[in-house]
Order: sequence, then C-alpha cells, then structure tokens
Amino acid sequence: MKSNTLKTVVLVFGLGLFMSNYSFGQQGRQERKEPPTFEQLLKEMDKNEDGKLAKDEVKGPLKDSFTEIDTNEDGFISEKELKDAPKPERKKRNK
Repeated sequence: MKSNTLKTVVLVFGLGLFMSNYSFGQQGRQERKEPPTFEQLLKEMDKNEDGKLAKDEVKGPLKDSFTEIDTNEDGFISEKELKDAPKPERKKRNK
C-alpha cells in the first residue's frame, strides 16, 4: 500500500514539475520582437556617423533589399524611406 502511495506522489510531483516547465517555456514564444527604429539602426550601423545609412554600412535583410528601400536612388536610406519600405515576408513555419 505504501509503495502505491509513494508511486502516486512521485508521479503527481513529476507531472506537476513537467507542466510548470512546459508552460514556462511557452511564454517566451508569445513575445514578438519589434523591428528596430531608424535611430537604433543609425546607432548600430552608421559607421562614419554622418546620420545616413549607406549600402556599405548596412547588413542583413536591410542590405539585401537596399535597392527596393532606397526609392529616390540617392545611395542612402532615409527615415521616411525605411518607414515606407515594404514589410519582409514572414517565414513559413514547418509543422
């Protein structure tokens, strides 16, 4: 009888621990990362500190779509151009 009680307690404790860890891990996935502001991008990428983002200064997806974002074709991305830029497509999730 004591063996069954002990097994039950261990099982309930284990399930409780598993569920608390599972639900804690799920909370992080609900947070969405906001895109950086123009000021944040300048602070991070404007190497020569001229207040402009040139193609040789930017990196990642911003560099890949530089020509689409630089609508006036002056070789720099302005705050307005970044604001009006087409939003990147979301990655498809594998189920």
